[in-house]
Amino acid sequence: MLKMYLEVIRIRFLMMLAYRVNYYSGIVIYSINIGVYYFLWMSIYGDKPSLQGLTAVQMATYIAVSWMARAFYFNNLDREIAQEIRDGTVAIQLIRPYHYLIVKAFQGLGEGVFRLLLFSVPGMLVVSLVFPLDLPGLSWDWLKFACSLFLGFIINVEVNLLTGVLAFFILNNEGMIWAKRMIVDLLSGLTIPISFFPGWAQAVLSYLPFQAISYLPSMVLVKGLSGDAFWHALSVQAAWCVLLAIPVQLIWLRARKTLIVQGG
Repeated sequence: MLKMYLEVIRIRFLMMLAYRVNYYSGIVIYSINIGVYYFLWMSIYGDKPSLQGLTAVQMATYIAVSWMARAFYFNNLDREIAQEIRDGTVAIQLIRPYHYLIVKAFQGLGEGVFRLLLFSVPGMLVVSLVFPLDLPGLSWDWLKFACSLFLGFIINVEVNLLTGVLAFFILNNEGMIWAKRMIVDLLSGLTIPISFFPGWAQAVLSYLPFQAISYLPSMVLVKGLSGDAFWHALSVQAAWCVLLAIPVQLIWLRARKTLIVQGG
């Protein structure tokens, strides 16, 4: 069974490799996004040495790390699931000898590995030559960041699967998908670090899974979290990985009994 899922990863990787134009344009688009946010935040900082515990250089690093991390954990699994429900191909998937959602998760991992190796890493090298970043050298910080980023990837996949399977009930969830994407980008700390939110908002977000997608992995690298702080961040992410798997599985079991095919 594991061999089959590894093959799923390989096939999705090769599919991504076939669309090289999207790959090159993606690096340009992400670099532009980083540049826009960099100059915006530098204008906000002005002559201030630090804001909310982040120096100007740390903020620049946070922006670059967050956007390049997004290239790894971002995927369109929710949109793919919704499309397969609308055109009827999900019915074929359900009779095959594998778990549909697990296959989707591994497809997302294949896409993520492609983006990590051929997008995030070279993109980070390019951005580091343009903007003043304070990245750690060869140290355990990168391994800790990788562990935290992988857990963030799992949480984002679960959120996407949850959004996608809701198409079984509401059929056209395109608006929900767009709303989810905006909410994740905002509340995960991608556009604004969580530490810049008002105190009451930070308290609310601490009970939601979004910070575990982007903010916590980025802070592991930017702030060099270690000791109890690192293990606390990792435990929060691991807890959300488990908690989100429960509603995904429950809704999936219910969805299989209420399948309505619009096309096919």
